[in-house]
Amino acid sequence: MNKRRTALGGIAALCVAAVSFAQPAAAQTQRTVLGQEYVPTIWVDPDGCEHWVMDDGAEGYMSPHVNRQGIPVCRRGNVCGVMNSDQFFATDRYYINAANSQRLKEFFQTSTASAFIIAGHTDSRASDEYNMRLSYNRANAVAKIAKSSGARVIDVRGYGERMPRATNSTAAGMAENRRVEIICLR
Repeated sequence: MNKRRTALGGIAALCVAAVSFAQPAAAQTQRTVLGQEYVPTIWVDPDGCEHWVMDDGAEGYMSPHVNRQGIPVCRRGNVCGVMNSDQFFATDRYYINAANSQRLKEFFQTSTASAFIIAGHTDSRASDEYNMRLSYNRANAVAKIAKSSGARVIDVRGYGERMPRATNSTAAGMAENRRVEIICLR
């Protein structure tokens, strides 16, 4: 019985230690006053995902619904532009030529959106790490043009192959997945 108590006491000490490491630095220095209530705050990110946050630093999503990758399903902004990567970028590149750069500048200058989120995507042919980097670099190339034309870009994202629009088992599907989405916020 004593061995069992000692083992359980050790496990409890590890759990307490893990909890104290997981708290933010600000929460570790605050003291809880008896009778005080925690007040939740709700905020909405650019994807329309509602988050809750407590004043002690705990945070989570309001929606319990997630996609297969574990990303919350939220109200998406208006996808106001989708660029087929094959038309804008050479294979395995993220440089945009002058003609396509001009087309993008015209798009951003005539848009009525107050801000933009730029999201890059790839097909599944390369490694996940490579695709994440390539999709982010392509989204960043578009964001650079947006900013140079006076547009307000609030976020740049690279999703790699993680959010396909079509199957990756056909050439047509892979071509549809190689894209950069421009999300307009009003």
